[in-house]
Amino acid sequence: MIDKNHPLPIYVQLKELLREKIAAGEWKPGDMLPSEREMSEQYHISRMTVRQALSELAYEGLLRREQGRGTFVAAPKIEHGLSRLTGFTEDMIKRGLKPSTSVVRLEWRKAPLLAARALQISPSENIILLERLRMADAEPIAIEISHLHFKGAKSLLDEDLEKNSLYHILASKYGITPTRAVQKIGAGLCTLHEQDLLKIDESTPVLRNQRVTYDQWGRPFEYTESAYRADRYVFQAELVAS
Repeated sequence: MIDKNHPLPIYVQLKELLREKIAAGEWKPGDMLPSEREMSEQYHISRMTVRQALSELAYEGLLRREQGRGTFVAAPKIEHGLSRLTGFTEDMIKRGLKPSTSVVRLEWRKAPLLAARALQISPSENIILLERLRMADAEPIAIEISHLHFKGAKSLLDEDLEKNSLYHILASKYGITPTRAVQKIGAGLCTLHEQDLLKIDESTPVLRNQRVTYDQWGRPFEYTESAYRADRYVFQAELVAS
C-alpha cells in the first residue's frame, strides 16, 4: 500500500506497487490498467502522481499508453543479439513470432549522399531504395530503409519483397551472401511519418540503427537506416574481457 509518511516519493511507491502486480501476473500483457481517476481514488493520491508513475513505467517499457484508449501492460521486449548477422524474418521466426512486411517504397533512384558514401559509389549512380514496415505477430516493430547497390539490382523492382526474404532472394538469385556488417545504434524521437507507421504517440523515442552490410567478397552492397520501437525492441550484446 501507499505510505504517505514514507521517505520514498509517493509516485515511486506506486511505480513499485504496479511493477509487482505485473511481475506476479496479476496483470498480463495486453491487459488494461484502471484509469488515472480510479487509481487516484483507490490509493487516495492525486491524479498527477498517478500520471507520473504510469509515464515512467511506460518509458521503461512495462506499460504502453494509447491516446483515447488507456494504459496497457506491454508485451515483453524483443531482444536482438548483436553477435550474429541475421535478417528480420529469420530473427523473428527463431523467437516464435510470425514476421510480416509491408513495402512502403520501392524505387530505382540516385543514391543519397550518405548511402553513396557507405556503398563506396558516386552519388550519380542509381540504387534500389526499399522502405519496409516490419511487423511481428501483426504488430508494427520497425521501419527499415535499405539502399542496395550490386550488379542487376534494378531487377529487385520485379520481386515480391513482402512475401519473400530479401536476403534469401539475394542469395538464391544474385549469389550475394551477407557476411559482415558495421552498425551504429542511437536513440531519437520519432518523426510524424514513423509515428503513423509504427502506431506510436508523438515524440515517442525510437532506436535508430545505421548499418552497412558486406558480401562474401568484402564489398558493401546494402546501407540501411532503421527506426525500431523502443518500447518493443532492445539490442543486446555480450562483452568478453580481453
